[in-house]
Amino acid sequence: MIELEKLIRDIPDFPKPGIVFKDITPLLANPQGLALAIEMLANPFRGKGVELVVGAESRGFIFGIAVAQALSCGFVPVRKPGKLPHKKLSVAYDLEYGQDTVEIHADAIIRGQRILMVDDLLATGGTMGACCKLVENLGGEIIGIAVLIELAFLSGVRLLSRYDVHSVLRYD
Repeated sequence: MIELEKLIRDIPDFPKPGIVFKDITPLLANPQGLALAIEMLANPFRGKGVELVVGAESRGFIFGIAVAQALSCGFVPVRKPGKLPHKKLSVAYDLEYGQDTVEIHADAIIRGQRILMVDDLLATGGTMGACCKLVENLGGEIIGIAVLIELAFLSGVRLLSRYDVHSVLRYD
């Protein structure tokens, strides 16, 4: 079996000095690795009644759509400001230095729908926390969060402690 860790490339000092960027592009280019990653993201949530997968721009789209297909459900994008054409809901969240905002279409989720949140990376938890807030503001029931990579040393899972968080790869 292919080892997913070997398909994640470390890029030192990107996007700024002191950061080691986890580059997923080698994994995306490897058919077996990509298929395994999608199955490992989806499998813990099979049979749990997932109705929609929600993924954040941009790499959350890559994995979210594939997981939605694997679970035979729909996909809803969460986007950066100014990208959605219809009525939307926004949530601002704190970054290390400043704030950012994410948006979702106001009619994307029907109250009570069972939602799986998917992204490529969980670091501080700020983006995922904001995405969860959007979903809950629309009445969605979050049944879990699936991420390919968790940077555990940044403790993002603490911000999301009330959810079932599943990480395929964990870096301490």
